[in-house]
Amino acid sequence: MKIYGIPNCNTVKKAQDWLKENQINFEFHDFKKLGINESKLKEWSDKLGWETLVNKRGTTWKKLDSEIQASIITENAAFKLMMDKTSIIKRPVLENGSNLLLGFDAEQYQTILNK
Repeated sequence: MKIYGIPNCNTVKKAQDWLKENQINFEFHDFKKLGINESKLKEWSDKLGWETLVNKRGTTWKKLDSEIQASIITENAAFKLMMDKTSIIKRPVLENGSNLLLGFDAEQYQTILNK
């Protein structure tokens, strides 16, 4: 199981705390240190849709020029932005086998992870 995010994100911290409390081992992928590649984004996009991956509620999106925001209308444009500014990716992303969870919801985690 792998969880993707940035270490100072409160939602990522909540997800990690939940996993630890439920004694579930996981690997953490730090977007800030390790980045993300296009093939991983494509894999997620195929399951969730690229629009879902872009966090338009966060500070990173809000700080973008309106021209840049308006230009994110295709998967390729979104991928380029997400690879350049990884904190724009909605997080955490949790991979567990064929399951892919976006964001943190304790009930969803409990259901999917059978805890």
